[in-house]
Amino acid sequence: MRPGEERPLEGGACSGVSQLELLKLRAAERIDEAAERLGALSRAIWSEPELAYEEHRAHGVLTRFFEREPPAASWAVQPHYQLATAFRAEWEPLGVRAARRPLQLGFLCEYDALPGIGHACGHNLIAEVGAAAALGVKGALEGLPGPPPPVKVVVLGTPAEEDGGGKIDLIEAGAFKNLDVVFMAHPSQENAVYLPDVAEHDVIVKYYGKASHAAAYPWEGVNALDAAVLAYNNLSVLRQQMKPTWRVHGIIKSGGVKPNIIPSYSELIYYFRAPTMKELPVLTKKAEDCFRAAALATGCTVEIKGGAHDYYNVLPNKSLWKAYIENGKKLGIEFISEDAMLNGPSGSTDFGNVTFVVPGIHPYFYIGSNALNHTEQYTEAAGSQEAQFYTLRTAKALAMTALDVIFKPELLERIKEDFKLQLQEEEFLNTIE
Repeated sequence: MRPGEERPLEGGACSGVSQLELLKLRAAERIDEAAERLGALSRAIWSEPELAYEEHRAHGVLTRFFEREPPAASWAVQPHYQLATAFRAEWEPLGVRAARRPLQLGFLCEYDALPGIGHACGHNLIAEVGAAAALGVKGALEGLPGPPPPVKVVVLGTPAEEDGGGKIDLIEAGAFKNLDVVFMAHPSQENAVYLPDVAEHDVIVKYYGKASHAAAYPWEGVNALDAAVLAYNNLSVLRQQMKPTWRVHGIIKSGGVKPNIIPSYSELIYYFRAPTMKELPVLTKKAEDCFRAAALATGCTVEIKGGAHDYYNVLPNKSLWKAYIENGKKLGIEFISEDAMLNGPSGSTDFGNVTFVVPGIHPYFYIGSNALNHTEQYTEAAGSQEAQFYTLRTAKALAMTALDVIFKPELLERIKEDFKLQLQEEEFLNTIE
């Protein structure tokens, strides 16, 4: 096949429109046909928010959605896949020739919420986008005349993005092992093919002192609250020597029980963020020195416990970006500039870890509101009817990009090459291989 040439499809072209473009139209139509059911799926998740690893109702809603998707039993669904609230749904076109391993495309769904404010990060919409895009690809391939390409569409339900890192658990369990490219999209305030989501490490810090009467004989006490306050202030002073791209934020979770008792115990929770996994340990070491210094100054003992998983920075894949932007523009999506994209605010996600084991794309999309994520206003926006148009439009762009990957072998090779180059830059290639 010559460079730039599409994989041949049965049936030729029609009215000057390539067969691939017709398939993309069919994918969009299939998503529109399922719009009511997809909206109901999203509202069911939004209306009863559940925290990380506890998304039992959302898990049930999603698995039933695929189990009942017509025609009956077209999706092979594995509920409780590796984790209690994870799932895997797979579809392959009938008549695939088993001469070689099928191309496996993954569509990821998130569905955990935030404590107190529900779906203020719009994970109900992430679940909807993943499900809708998978339906679109399936619908397009079902309409192909002649033998279908060797493709497997995989939907992964990935719990606990907000706390714990469900995708990392699934990586460790081998869930991403045979996937070739993965797709998902995240609600935001603008349309961006990429945001530089950063590496993150979290810690719980516990200080142990000695209780005593705070008025009668305070000199007998060892004040654990003082240690927590010193640690907080040490980190505040450290900020002058921090790089502008580093972030440190935390809370004092426990600081005593009564004013007339010298606190014998205090606890802090902190998050550290840096642009890459190479920089994150440098920042972490500086912060941990601040915690230990506070213990030394107050006479307390300190226990520093890291979180179960670090979140890696999201690796870019410019070949996937280009394909997604081209498809998004056809649907009327207006993207922010690359400069705004690379220099804008960002957070952290366990999708970053996924991009270190398989090429993937994680665009952001506008949902009809300027409200900021992790606010009550964004919770309201994520459950609005207005958000549905933008969510399904994004799903269409993902499905269309997936079809490009299927029928443009040269694109797939460029995606894989971009992936390897990024791993080399991060000095992770040997680790992954």
